Amino acid sequence: MTSTLVSSPAHLDYGLDTLFGRITKSTECRVGLEQVLNDPSRFAVRIPPPLPEDLEQAKTLVLRVDGRRLTGTVRHTERLDDDSLKLEVEPD
Repeated sequence: MTSTLVSSPAHLDYGLDTLFGRITKSTECRVGLEQVLNDPSRFAVRIPPPLPEDLEQAKTLVLRVDGRRLTGTVRHTERLDDDSLKLEVEPD
């Protein structure tokens, strides 16, 4: 997977675990896609602010960007120095 500029518009559906089960939320945002070093089976999504406040708790992800649909389970979440959020995703 090649990197996508952080300015690529995307539609993001993300699943959250709650006391009442899993709920899905959606947002339109700008993203960048990156390869995960030392784990070619995963991809990373970098999302610059403004971010939905609960996106850091996402357990699943469905991303539509540049004509592609990517889905998977969030395995690692990291807040970066520029306040963007990086989600490492293991594809379904």
